[in-house]
Amino acid sequence: MKQSPLAIYSRTSVDGTMVCLWLALLSIGLIMVASASVAFASATYDDSWYFFKRHLMFLLISAVGASVVLLVPSDTWRRFSVPLLIIAIVLLVAVLLPGVGKRVNGAQRWINFGLFAVQISEIAKFAVLMFFASYFAQRYPQGLRGWREFGKLISLLALVLLLLVLEPDFGSTVVIAATVIAVMFIAGLKLRYFFPLAIGAAAVMAAIAIMSPYRLKRLVTFMDPWADQFNAGYQLTQSLIAFGRGEWFGMGLGNSLQKLFYLPEAHTDFIFAIYAEEFGMVGGVVLLALFAALILRILAVFRTCMSRANHFLAFAVFGVAVLFSLQVFINVGVASGLLPTKGLTLPFISYGGSSLIVSCALMAFVVRADIEMRAIPEKKISVTNPSRVRHAEQSTAEVSA
Repeated sequence: MKQSPLAIYSRTSVDGTMVCLWLALLSIGLIMVASASVAFASATYDDSWYFFKRHLMFLLISAVGASVVLLVPSDTWRRFSVPLLIIAIVLLVAVLLPGVGKRVNGAQRWINFGLFAVQISEIAKFAVLMFFASYFAQRYPQGLRGWREFGKLISLLALVLLLLVLEPDFGSTVVIAATVIAVMFIAGLKLRYFFPLAIGAAAVMAAIAIMSPYRLKRLVTFMDPWADQFNAGYQLTQSLIAFGRGEWFGMGLGNSLQKLFYLPEAHTDFIFAIYAEEFGMVGGVVLLALFAALILRILAVFRTCMSRANHFLAFAVFGVAVLFSLQVFINVGVASGLLPTKGLTLPFISYGGSSLIVSCALMAFVVRADIEMRAIPEKKISVTNPSRVRHAEQSTAEVSA
């Protein structure tokens, strides 16, 4: 007997800690976007609160999107993972077409939909994650049926990554590739497939970086940005100055000097540097601790999904944890000079509608997974008995429906 989409919420609880961590990061992001963008917004749009208002609008859209994801049974995403991936690939092709894709700073990553432009790579993250989680869940625990199937699967992933490289969006390419490899690993991909895949992926990424002159220059510059501090190393040196000015406890909210036209992209890719300048090393550690706590709660949901034998949810939730971890590590690493400069937002913190909406949708998916799993008693199911696994997954699908 089918139940209403809201019925599941009436008899289960929500992980309040995870939701509070999520809301705390969203609140910090709203405050920091307002602080980091005020000077640039005033000079460019004659409105100091321009980016704050738009970010608030994106938050409202994200809330609506997250609510929709919360109401959709998780099994729906599994069943429609293939059409979702096809739509993402079509959009990745469309964004490269002249007159369709919007070019900003030499990159053609957006399609304009009137009020705001959508970054297609963010949609691709969601679609690719759902597809590969569904694909490996159907084959768990037996795994792939040979090199031919493995080759088809990798060819599909390579197509998505190639389209991202052509935009170019090297940051999203790395994040998606690493996330999929992590999902494959946790799904039990045999080592005879995993090692060639990992080595091949690393070789391709290195080749792309070396063959592109501007990427090679970034690789050389980030190791010693002060050698070219007024040209290629300018953005990184200004970011490091922001970290230095912050010292232990920061200059105070709103008192950053680097956001006054010294540090480019202060409210987007380098917002963590402004945060560190205003709140210091202690504040930076607190923010990273919030991210770490959130990711640990997501991994707890992953363990619950595995214990209930819902492998689609388990792999998808694990992928979300990896995706957020990579984006936080890369964004903070770039701002602090640990990694070469690349455009990648800090989840829930940076200004950017597409990133915020998709990040909130992914978090809503995790919350939905947690709620569905709490409605099912834990069962010790042996992975050596596929029939019991299928029976448990069918029971889970009935609850989610």
